[in-house]
Amino acid sequence: MQIACSIFFIINVTVRLFYSYVPNGLTKASNFPEFNYSNWAYIALTPVFYFASNRLLKKFAQLKKTTGLMTVMVIAFSAFVLLAGILSSFITMYTLRDNLTMYLVALVTVGVIFVFDYEDAIMLTIFTALLFTVVLFLCEGDPLEVLYDQLTSVVLLCGFYFISRYAYSYKATHFMQLTEIKRKNIEIEKASDFKNDVLGIVAHDLRNPIAAIESITMVMQMEQLDAETEDNLGMIKTSCLKARSIVNDLLEVAKNESDRPFETAVTDMNALMRLTVAAWKTMNESKNNIVLTEHAHNVFANINKDKFNRVLDNLISNALKFSKERDTLDLILGLSDGKVLIQVKDHGLGIPKDMLPHIFERFTKAGRQGLRGETSTGLGLSIAKQIIEKHGGTISVESEEGVGSTFSILLPVAVVNAIA
Repeated sequence: MQIACSIFFIINVTVRLFYSYVPNGLTKASNFPEFNYSNWAYIALTPVFYFASNRLLKKFAQLKKTTGLMTVMVIAFSAFVLLAGILSSFITMYTLRDNLTMYLVALVTVGVIFVFDYEDAIMLTIFTALLFTVVLFLCEGDPLEVLYDQLTSVVLLCGFYFISRYAYSYKATHFMQLTEIKRKNIEIEKASDFKNDVLGIVAHDLRNPIAAIESITMVMQMEQLDAETEDNLGMIKTSCLKARSIVNDLLEVAKNESDRPFETAVTDMNALMRLTVAAWKTMNESKNNIVLTEHAHNVFANINKDKFNRVLDNLISNALKFSKERDTLDLILGLSDGKVLIQVKDHGLGIPKDMLPHIFERFTKAGRQGLRGETSTGLGLSIAKQIIEKHGGTISVESEEGVGSTFSILLPVAVVNAIA
């Protein structure tokens, strides 16, 4: 209502300036002395509605609910605007039926802007009809003209009523939808927080029994055992490693979904990639040839080393999982369009086209068993994507079955001076 008061006031002030400063030969203002009085009345009364509505809004902010006085204020201002429309039409041309433009504009404006319930809409319609009738009879026009004007007003008021009901229905539906969306969002946030809490607790508590099983297995392996028992203990250790990997993935998912940003530092990506390749060459039992191709100059990026190493380890382990022994694995570090480019390229099985759109989804069904029987939780690439996006970067993949896959990471380049 305050906005409507402000607009109505500005319109009347503008009209007043036009009336005062534009030559009378253009405005013909002297022909309408009633316009002068009504315009001053609008300018004087509109601020009253404005400040009254402002006070009621402050009360609403305290009570968090509407009062009957607020409804009365809205209806009163609506009637005020409608009266202004009627008078403007009458003052401009004494034969109302020939010039009801301002009356029509007032009806449409009030019907669209303000929200009235069923009873208020009927009351305002009847009040406007009576108001129009009073003004009409004050014109002392021809009885037939009065009848025609009255019929025209009835048609316009019917349109006003239906417009106001449609506006009420539309705004009420819109409000209910927004309220429902807000409620659903709150429920989703609560469910997500609860899920993350449970996920973290469960994953954390699973570590202890897994560690205990691993410790007992290692103690047992120190003794003299037959071949069958040795094999069984080896299977237990392998299962523990898989279980611990799943637990770590679950914990990582819970951590990455939190809103807390990563702690990052400007890092020499050339040095980081060299260390990563050296570590994998040391522990790579399948003896794949890992080749690093570096940029000619040192490349820097703002990263969290622990998190980013997890991404690289995940991509390299996936590449090795689907590569044959002695296959070459290429790691490429460079610059592309002003961003740091890191690529992990294998020459293995490749990814089927129908799986490509889903490989970064959590618990994806695109997960497959590796060439040496390695299993997949369907979380690794999803975690990698989360980490990269939290670094302000992107990750993508290109693959062709029987040729291999290339995972590409793009990161913002860090300012070298920031390392000082």
